[in-house]
Amino acid sequence: MKTKLLFFTIAFLTLCVSFNVQADNKKAPKEETVVFNVPMDCEGCRTKIIGYMSYEKGVKKLDANLEQQTVTITYNPKRTNKENLIAAFEKLDKKAVEVKQGGCCSNPTCK
Repeated sequence: MKTKLLFFTIAFLTLCVSFNVQADNKKAPKEETVVFNVPMDCEGCRTKIIGYMSYEKGVKKLDANLEQQTVTITYNPKRTNKENLIAAFEKLDKKAVEVKQGGCCSNPTCK
């Protein structure tokens, strides 16, 4: 009887620890969102940006607004950072300037 009780206690504790570890592993990595002012002339520019930047390492979500000339990117900071994203825009011959929270960017053409 004592052996069965000991076995079930050990099994129960093992399951509890296992579920705790799995729950910690399933937590989504922290994501950050950044908005860039990016000059876009036409729908083709917007499509090109979406097509290229969607495959950039760490990018989770992407929205390009042609009217406002902005690109909003949600990314995993463990896989990329703002500087890498700006460098990726440069590969497309686009100059990206971060739009600061609560204000505008330093770009004089930004409205």
